[in-house]
Amino acid sequence: MYPAELVKPMRQDLASAGFEELFTPESVQDAINQSGTVLVVVNSVCGCAAANARPAAKLSLRNDKTPDRLVTVFAGVDREAVDAARSLMIPFPPSSPSMGLFKDGELVHMIERHHIEGRPAEVIADNLMAAYDEFCE
Repeated sequence: MYPAELVKPMRQDLASAGFEELFTPESVQDAINQSGTVLVVVNSVCGCAAANARPAAKLSLRNDKTPDRLVTVFAGVDREAVDAARSLMIPFPPSSPSMGLFKDGELVHMIERHHIEGRPAEVIADNLMAAYDEFCE
């Protein structure tokens, strides 16, 4: 578990962009199982990948089509919520950071850590925006 003061700015980075923080398995289930689209960002302390994941998630919201709901869980902090989100991202192995786009409760697009590492935020955002164009209204 990471200390709260360490993760606070990383949490606020997404929260300030409109991402709802989820802390319980029930809140994760409720968010994902609604009709419409939801982007789930598994936030992380990892500097090598999370440093581009958060900006990419925010940049992707400049698209004409965006998810109906934006949520985030924090790996290494909110264990039960993260486990619940990851259980809905199967068959993809757990990774953080990562992002999953759900439509009507079904995973329709996944960005794993290895898709994030070494890529600029703009490239990751383009990937998300293509998924939004396909699945969001």
